[in-house]
Amino acid sequence: MEKIELVLREKNRPAADLSAFSYEEAQKARNFHAGFAQYTETPLTSLSNLAKALGVASIHLKDESYRFGLNAFKVLGGSYALGRFIAQKLGEDIENLPANRILSAEVREKLGELTFVTATDGNHGRGVAWTAHQLGQKSVVYMPKGSAMERLENIRAEGADASITDLNYDDAVRLADRHARERGWVMVQDTAWEGYTDIPLWIMQGYSTMGWEIIRQLEEMGAEKPTHLFLQAGVGSMAGAMAGFFAAHYGENRPFITIVEPNRADCLFRTARADDGKLHTVTGDMNTIMAGLACGEPCSIGWDVLRSCADAFLSVPESVAADGMRILAAPARGDSPIISGESGAAAFGAAANLLLDSDLASMKAQLGLNEHSRLLFISTEGDTDKENYRNVVWRGKYPGGQA
Repeated sequence: MEKIELVLREKNRPAADLSAFSYEEAQKARNFHAGFAQYTETPLTSLSNLAKALGVASIHLKDESYRFGLNAFKVLGGSYALGRFIAQKLGEDIENLPANRILSAEVREKLGELTFVTATDGNHGRGVAWTAHQLGQKSVVYMPKGSAMERLENIRAEGADASITDLNYDDAVRLADRHARERGWVMVQDTAWEGYTDIPLWIMQGYSTMGWEIIRQLEEMGAEKPTHLFLQAGVGSMAGAMAGFFAAHYGENRPFITIVEPNRADCLFRTARADDGKLHTVTGDMNTIMAGLACGEPCSIGWDVLRSCADAFLSVPESVAADGMRILAAPARGDSPIISGESGAAAFGAAANLLLDSDLASMKAQLGLNEHSRLLFISTEGDTDKENYRNVVWRGKYPGGQA
């Protein structure tokens, strides 16, 4: 039977070099993104009445469903990685090459024709395809079996040569990498391996635009810094980027950081539990409604940050994501509803279960959750699969269970 499981990390952990995730590096990424005409800060919502109902001091949630009109955060990583790649190819510094200059006819002429390739469950591929289209370049996107047709069509609408394979996510990544090497394409993936680290790091740095915005928004709201940060994870690139950013920014006063994964694809949880210096994987279909988190092999760069900065890892059942989706869609009276997809709501759903279920009181205590806690979440996607979203939120149904 699937259930919530917890691994707490020892306090004496190896220190990580967080210079790549400093406020200054995040500002570089944000300034690059600000060069797109579609750029606006996504909302940071205060759910004060929900916080009272759950027995904590405050809840703030970053809503990435508004990002660039693409309904998910992933475009931040893919676009910044493409920007850094092009800057390197042209021998320029990214600080002197904002998005609006990269999109110029002058730069297109210097670049010639490029093809960017990636593997994705949907959001990352759409972001890469969108950016390639903006640049006047080509993109090829491979999706794992079971991917939603709506996500495939959204990627094709951005001009990509996109298809659903009969492979799981990690094997789709290997397919994309093989074709990149054979055909001279540029691989754009947030999973790192030996000999392939620059682009995954640039993708992670692109995600730090969210952190930069959150810090400013909290200050503008006059809110105290969060005591707890919950982050959902697939390969761990977004989680690693955000954990690294907040740890670098707040130093010893950083929030308690908890990483959340599906039971069916909990490679980071397994790596933390083993604590043997090796990366641990999950194989097979990884059939979870949290499609964006259905990744079986950790990103080595992400793990290097998380093993130092993350305080706890949670492996959670499908029902946790469903709970998060429904609660955010109908929070306490007076709070704004938030449309959060299966992966986007996973971290919030985990925290809500810990706060509401008396059987989880010991875990709640181990994470230091109480009436003084100030919680921060990032809803990384909206309803990118509308049919599944409505099945869960409207009808209380999802594959493998019933709400």
